[in-house]
Amino acid sequence: MTGETRKIVAVLEGRTVKPPPIWLMRQAGRYLPEYRETRSKAGSFLDLCYTPDLAVEVTLQPIRRYGFDAAILFSDILVIPDALKRNVRFVQGEGPQMDPIDVSAIERLKSDGVLDHLAPVIETVRRLRKELPEETALLGFCGAPWTVATYMIAGHGTPDQAPARLFAYRYPEAFEKLLSFLAEVSAEYLIAQIDAGVDAVQIFDSWAGVLGEREFQAYAAGPVARMIEIVRKERPQAKIIAFAKGAGFNLKTYRQRTKADAIGLDWSVPLSFAAELQKDGPIQGNLDPMRVVAGGKSLEEGIDAILDKLGNGPLIFNLGHGITPEANPDHVTALMRRVRGARA
Repeated sequence: MTGETRKIVAVLEGRTVKPPPIWLMRQAGRYLPEYRETRSKAGSFLDLCYTPDLAVEVTLQPIRRYGFDAAILFSDILVIPDALKRNVRFVQGEGPQMDPIDVSAIERLKSDGVLDHLAPVIETVRRLRKELPEETALLGFCGAPWTVATYMIAGHGTPDQAPARLFAYRYPEAFEKLLSFLAEVSAEYLIAQIDAGVDAVQIFDSWAGVLGEREFQAYAAGPVARMIEIVRKERPQAKIIAFAKGAGFNLKTYRQRTKADAIGLDWSVPLSFAAELQKDGPIQGNLDPMRVVAGGKSLEEGIDAILDKLGNGPLIFNLGHGITPEANPDHVTALMRRVRGARA
């Protein structure tokens, strides 16, 4: 990177930037008509992820429209199990599905060929860094071991991830081996993204909120800490955001345990608690995505509350989870204007 430090990188270094830099989880997605048009050309969802021409295009679409401070690589957290030959497919109206893994299949897991399988994703990163505006940060990402494991065990998403929790209690040694394996493979994937040009990476633990305190430390925080340890050993300057959705009070020790540069907060985190967490370093979040759907006064009040409570410290403005397909693109324009100071 040349020139002035990109704003999000500055925040990840612990600096306060005003107005805070902003990007949105799932900012390239179904709420945008241009995304839906490109998606229709791709065939399957995984084809979209693995076709650099199309993945670059959908990643750039929200940057062209809104000028976010960061683009996030268009891909999916389940490319890792797909690379592990778990027969991942995305079924219309049902979400992701794959062949459920059992103890014997965990014993047979091999990392050979994973990065070769993901080479199109890394090529997308290289192209994006060349095509993005100089001032725009590029973010890479992957799923956290716990969240990826939940899908691998059940073969699909479930409301409370009971199949994975039960598997962990019944087969603790196999489950620990799965988490350790995923931590190592995912860390190598993040290193490849860093080497290809991303400025920072985010680790998504979307199902951390279903875990009890002990299990959170063992299944969520511990494996993410291991991932970050591996990445930092190879790339000491790597900037890492860890997002444990629904973690609640467990966030109090999450940064210290994982050594993440910033922690992402979902919308259920009270702003008073967020302000306490911010004393220890950068935070990211945490507007309720439903406020973007609603627009108007509810959107403005939600934005202002975050800026008033957290805007005087190191903050990356974001949603508390991904933007939904129902969001009005014009509401995102209003969000951008208000965060950046145009209170119209």
